[in-house]
Formats: sequence, structure tokens, C-alpha cells
Amino acid sequence: MRIAVYVPLLLSLLAPFGARPLAERCEPRLATWLLTVSSLVLGAASTVSLGLLAVTGLIRFPLIAELGHWSARSAQRDDPTELSIALAAGLLLGGAVVAAARMLSRRARTLATAALDAACMPERDGLVVVEDEAPDAYALPGLPGRIVVSTGMLHTLDETEHGILLAHERAHLACHHYAFVALAQLGAAANPLLRPLATTVTYTIERWADERAAATSGDRKRVARTVGKAALASRRAPVRARAANAALGILGRRSPLATAGPVPRRVAALLAPPLRRHPVLAVATAAVLTAAALATAEAAHDLHVLLAGVGAG
Repeated sequence: MRIAVYVPLLLSLLAPFGARPLAERCEPRLATWLLTVSSLVLGAASTVSLGLLAVTGLIRFPLIAELGHWSARSAQRDDPTELSIALAAGLLLGGAVVAAARMLSRRARTLATAALDAACMPERDGLVVVEDEAPDAYALPGLPGRIVVSTGMLHTLDETEHGILLAHERAHLACHHYAFVALAQLGAAANPLLRPLATTVTYTIERWADERAAATSGDRKRVARTVGKAALASRRAPVRARAANAALGILGRRSPLATAGPVPRRVAALLAPPLRRHPVLAVATAAVLTAAALATAEAAHDLHVLLAGVGAG
């Protein structure tokens, strides 16, 4: 195998450095799409690269080589990949497959539970009000979804802010933000190097919902005030587990990104003019993903040539 097989792994190592610029400089909807697709493509490309490397190691074992009518001796002679690297790739591949499968299974169960909970909740126009003095509000995916608001949150906000809150949560449901989070996490499960991308998606979907609320209300400053007010109120109340961990709320998902101050960043973004689509960052992201896809295809071709050669040997 030549250098192409290592390109997706190298790009996965560098990709997290672009997550913050995308989140801070690019319009939230576009940033969410770019980050989610990047996590999926790089996760898939790096997994395929590990698989290709693992195959080069497997065909060096006579018992396995005989199954494909290959020559183990020719494979050892013609392939420059070290056996130790191929075996390490095989172990990493196994871990990636298991992690991705567990993530998919867990996410499917939680979304199914969330949908069942949403269907069983008494609601009015999709809104569920729960008697709880702890300020909280979140969107619960389902068919249809539900917006859950505590009485504590309703008492915290005034009538105008109630409308902003509902617009924010409706944006989560209408734009299927839970799907973006799940897909980004799938890529990160297959390749842990991509976790910063998945974490950043949990921030950009909140920014996306903020901008939808601002467009609905026509008052960016009022939306910023509502976000800050809700966040301050939540500090005085304990955070409890939400249904199936599938909820998305105005307070934002609790994640390692919170240590970087996501709420102040969201408020600052709302107080500034709306971000525009950043063509340079979009083109750069597309170039990275194209390079990963082409490198993976080239590596697969290299393996095909190798197998054809050792099969004839």
C-alpha cells in the first residue's frame, strides 16, 4: 500500500482544528451541514483505510491467503506495509466497528424511547407543560415531536420571551437537529479523532435555532437576552437527565464544549450582525473531503493491484 491509504487518517487528525473556525465564522446552518458531513465522510474514509491496511496483513498468513488463492510469500515481498502496522490497523478497525455499532444501537433505542414518551405526553399544539419549579425547556423528537417546558421556565420568562423560547425549540424539531447530532456522533464513534467535530455540532445546532428564533421574532437583542436569562436561571437548578438523552433545548446540550462558554458565545453572536455563508471555509472543507474520498479510492485501487499480483504469483 502506498501513501494514499494514510491520507484519510492524517486528515482526521487535522480536521478538528477547523471545527471552531467553521462554528464561529460560518452561518450556523451551513456550518452544521459541513461539520456533520465532514464527520461522516472522514469517519467512513478512515475506517475503510484501516480495513485496507488490515487486509494487507491478513493475506500474509498462508491459511488466509489460500482462501483467496493468493501467495502469502508474494504478498510479503510486494507490499511495503509493515506487518505490525497492518495488525494494528486490524485492531483499530475492530474497535471502530464495535463502537459505531454500539452507538447506532444506543441511539436507535434512545430515539425510539423519546418518540414513545412524546406520543404519550398530554399536549396542546405540540406543547407540554410540566409542573416543575426548575427552569427547563427542550424539544423531544417524535412523530410528531413535543416541546416540553417547565412551569419554572414559564415563570422565569415574560410573554414575548415565551414566543422566542417556542420558536427556538420548534426550530430544533423542524430542522431535525437530533439527526445532525446523531450522524456526527456516528462518525466520531468510528474515529475518536473526530469527536471535536461532533461536539461542535451540538453548538452549531443551538446557534441555528437561535437564528431561526431571531428571524421569527425580528429582534436579535431580545433573543440574546432570552438565551442569557434562561441560562442564568438554569444555574440555580440541578440539571436532570432528560428523556432518552435525545432532547435539544434552549440551554444547549451539556458537553465538554460548555467549558469554553457556549452560552456567552451564542449571546455575542446574536448581538452581532448575522453571519454569512463563508465561501472560503466551505470550499476548503469540500477540498478536504474530496481529498479523503480520492485517497480512499486510490488506496482501494492499490489493494486491487496488489491482490491481482499476488494471485498470479
